[in-house]
Amino acid sequence: MLIKRIAIEQLDWDSLRVFLEVARTGNLTQAARRLQLDHSTISRRICQLEVTLNANIFVRQNRGMSLTDAGRKILEHVERMDSSMVMLRESLATNSSAVGGTVRLATMEGIASLYLSMFIPELKAKHPELHLELVTSPYHVNLNRREADIFLSFFKPPGRSMHIEKLGEFYLDIYGSETYFAHAGKPASKCELEKHHFVTYIDDLVQLEAVRWLDDVLLQRETTFTSSSMIAQMVAASRGAGLVLLPRFSVSHFPGLVRIDLPDLVVTRSLWISAHDDLQPTPRVKAVTEFIRGLIRRDTSSFAVM
Repeated sequence: MLIKRIAIEQLDWDSLRVFLEVARTGNLTQAARRLQLDHSTISRRICQLEVTLNANIFVRQNRGMSLTDAGRKILEHVERMDSSMVMLRESLATNSSAVGGTVRLATMEGIASLYLSMFIPELKAKHPELHLELVTSPYHVNLNRREADIFLSFFKPPGRSMHIEKLGEFYLDIYGSETYFAHAGKPASKCELEKHHFVTYIDDLVQLEAVRWLDDVLLQRETTFTSSSMIAQMVAASRGAGLVLLPRFSVSHFPGLVRIDLPDLVVTRSLWISAHDDLQPTPRVKAVTEFIRGLIRRDTSSFAVM
């Protein structure tokens, strides 16, 4: 494939945007999918950029593409250009008084499926032109790679150029079903938990250390069922499989789960919300952030606000 060298002043934003997506994803196929271009176009534009810059900007590997030193220097400049494009696009989109557009919110399965999704109609009633994309992920979501606009997490996320706020903490309690209590009894104190069976996560598949919350209660315990899904754990526990430690915000969908009040047991986790500095002040992102902040503040039974 013969690539003609062009002056750097003639580089267009489309070629730099291709470079940016390949740098963020580390993969030509993923970059092509995100940009809705074919694989050959992505590859050709990367080659064109390398010829124009007279430098190798990526190392091609079996597992994907990694930046060279020259590529990392270029990335710093292109990210600043991308930030300017984001701000330009947002400023042009704010002519209307109504808050609108799409916001992608990434968070863990439990709080997404069992809590936030209940309030989507309330958000739509407040901002009819706003479209929320709710993404569930057991991994750290990288906002610098534009994998989402907002990240709601159980830990303070790493990253540069981020607006990060601790919303507060959420409570966790032991739950069981009447079926389980009928044959195993109901514990009256934390020390009695050692006699009971538990439903919990599969230890070697835990992606986030923050969800190892049962370790705060018992390091050695008898388990009858394990799953990588919190929802699967809840279903099993509601049918009598064992006791389960759950966030309070999650249990309203499972009337078969009964909270066990243990005064000597207190388990909490932090809740953080983050957005890239470019997007945090935009009306659409601010609207979703403020809405979530409001939910947490008014739900004093599930959350302790800082």
